[in-house]
Amino acid sequence: MARKSLIQREKKKQRLERKYTLLRQSLKKEMSEVSSLDEKLEIYRKLQSSPRNSAPTRLRRRCSTTGRPRANYRDFELSGYIIREMAHACLLAGVTKSSW
Repeated sequence: MARKSLIQREKKKQRLERKYTLLRQSLKKEMSEVSSLDEKLEIYRKLQSSPRNSAPTRLRRRCSTTGRPRANYRDFELSGYIIREMAHACLLAGVTKSSW
């Protein structure tokens, strides 16, 4: 189980990212339409003035049950060993553990 503070920090980053998504998209679109370098730099400064944690690249996928930051499957939003345990218990529809 991940520390609760790390999970809360990640949720805070997600909220910030959702809040600033439209602003970031509009500034990037505006930057692509402008041709002069001075205007592009001014728009870039506006983009930089938004909080660091509002950037989508700073988000990290975590397991929805344990908060584990590594070995996550996007389809299930679960870490590998949780998927393995759930597959053994037949809790995931259509997933079977191979054996030979």
